Amino acid sequence: MASTIQVRVDDDLKRKSDMLFRDLGTDTTTAIRMFLTQAVANNGFPFEIKKNIRAEYDSYETMTEEEILAKLKRSREHCEDGRCREADKVISDLRGKYGL
Repeated sequence: MASTIQVRVDDDLKRKSDMLFRDLGTDTTTAIRMFLTQAVANNGFPFEIKKNIRAEYDSYETMTEEEILAKLKRSREHCEDGRCREADKVISDLRGKYGL
């Protein structure tokens, strides 16, 4: 016998999750079924749950000035070689792919 679970979620979350799972070759219902199966198998959440804490420091703080300048130089070289894209194009592609 099969049981039915009904869950209310925000329309935007439903749309985004449907697109994500479709891209992964499945559907939202199957993904939820997989989550429940793994939760039972793991006797808990099948992934780590932790509080998201922003770093209190800037990740560039640990870099020397020379390291920062070297990264900037490589970045400029990539652009000169055509290995960069305009930010507007990247944002547009992300919005199209993820429905943002």
